[in-house]
Amino acid sequence: MMRILLLSLLLLLTACGGSQAIAPVDSQGYRSKAPQAKQTPAKPPTVYKVKKGDTLYSISWRYGMDYKTLAKYNNIRSPYRLAIGQKLRFKSIKTATKPTTKPSTAKPTRPTSKPKPTKPAVVKPTANTKLTWQWPTRGKIISTYSKSAAGRKGIDIAGKAGQTVVAAAAGKVVYAGNGLPRYGNLLIVKHNDVYLSAYAHNTKLVVKEGDYVKAGQKIARLGSTGTQRNQLHFEIRRNGKPVDPMQFLPKR
Repeated sequence: MMRILLLSLLLLLTACGGSQAIAPVDSQGYRSKAPQAKQTPAKPPTVYKVKKGDTLYSISWRYGMDYKTLAKYNNIRSPYRLAIGQKLRFKSIKTATKPTTKPSTAKPTRPTSKPKPTKPAVVKPTANTKLTWQWPTRGKIISTYSKSAAGRKGIDIAGKAGQTVVAAAAGKVVYAGNGLPRYGNLLIVKHNDVYLSAYAHNTKLVVKEGDYVKAGQKIARLGSTGTQRNQLHFEIRRNGKPVDPMQFLPKR
């Protein structure tokens, strides 16, 4: 009888010990919080209806496209203005057009005077000169870029709430708002026809769409909108595709 009681007690203690759950711990020994939502480009719909606050740049950023390609698909010319309710497609639609009138059979008339030679069209040079990049804020890097890992298309820099965020290079603000999921208060700066940069999770934006900014100019205050801690999420995109910001930023 005593042997049966001892055996039962041993089995009970073993079951209790094996049922304990261990909370996940991060690399610094702290208990991990719930996983953060990642800034992963969404799959584009067949047709997108423009909402208030949208720009061609923010829409193309959301779906991981080059803004020039999206503009071409929808016959939108620079400066790429959109109207609320306008419908955008994400694929090229080629349609064959038939001539509406029959070709003329009349004999060509001779010109009475010699036509004046036309001057060749002047092509304005683009601002695709080499950019000089600088760090958008100070602080420790807590997440690095990964080409393969979903959601790591930039770097995350930890900081204090309200600290200064500056433009990493000179350019034009082409989006300022909070309409992109998981980015919080976001700025997108166009540096030239190739490069864009983004500054997410700000507590306050101090520039607006259409503003031209210099490298190092204050553009926002660091915050935690759209995330769980005070940090700046910084991205660089080349022709619409994310690239590693560390390849462009100076060593420190």
